[in-house]
Amino acid sequence: MFSSFSSFSNPLRLPRFLGGSSSSAVAIKAVEVHDVETMHEKRARTLKHLLKLNHKRQAYGIAVGHPLIHLGYAYEVASREVAMEALSMAASSYNYLHKYLDDPSYSKPSPNSTQSPLEILCRIQKDDRFHGIFAHEGADNLRPLFEKHEADVLGYWNSWHIADPTQQFKASQMAAAALLVASHKPEGKSYDFFIVHVLTTSHAVRILLPLLPAKFHVPLVRQWWLLTLAVYIAQLRPEVKLTSVTDYDRKDRDWKWVEKQAVEGKHALDAHYVKALRAMETAAQTWGDGDEFYLKAAVRFADEFDGWGGFGSEESASAH
Repeated sequence: MFSSFSSFSNPLRLPRFLGGSSSSAVAIKAVEVHDVETMHEKRARTLKHLLKLNHKRQAYGIAVGHPLIHLGYAYEVASREVAMEALSMAASSYNYLHKYLDDPSYSKPSPNSTQSPLEILCRIQKDDRFHGIFAHEGADNLRPLFEKHEADVLGYWNSWHIADPTQQFKASQMAAAALLVASHKPEGKSYDFFIVHVLTTSHAVRILLPLLPAKFHVPLVRQWWLLTLAVYIAQLRPEVKLTSVTDYDRKDRDWKWVEKQAVEGKHALDAHYVKALRAMETAAQTWGDGDEFYLKAAVRFADEFDGWGGFGSEESASAH
């Protein structure tokens, strides 16, 4: 299973920057893992063609991000079959969320804007308007959230002001890792199954951005951001304690240790576990990890993980 998502040990090839210095582009390098498909320009043209249809362009972040995740992996492993799965999911998952992405009237300047996604999550965590609106966490909270609290959610969605796309995408990847690991209580055994999708969809965005024309960069990142906010609130807004990562003692365990847990550990056959670890390592390789935030987060996650939770009273772990 792990080899189908490529090996940790296979070094990233880093071709030229895509997106350049455009103020609407995210300038990161493409991740090349396999030699099956080497025609970078051809892949970019193919993806651009897939995104021409508006009803597909804005549907990848829906369904807990699975269409987006699958499309990212399709390009990583050069699999037409996985790409077709992604397109099928995008078409069948086109639901009530699409209007916020398709209709530009929902995107408007916010009087309380910030460039920090973590700051916005902190604001939401302290916002009494969301207190007690759900009896339990779970995906069944998503539709009622938008039916009853649309204005509040969109207010936070628009409050993330993207002035520097590259640096703010960097911050969003750090926020995704923090949300998964730093919101987890040490005494808890299960990590949140829906919050891990915030991280793996961020990884998918990271894979796809260098292949996309610049005009799609910010809309795709904002699509991820809407999914992130919806999942965070639906999962009852757990507090993100960054010190639980920054002060974590990794006990000399490094990325080789993390890789071994992914490949040989007792959870090596749990695809979501492996994907989370790989997403954090790829983020560290993309942006650098001088403060070891990603390494500490990955070590803590690998060490503490003992299954998935967050399904709510009406769902069970067998759902994934």
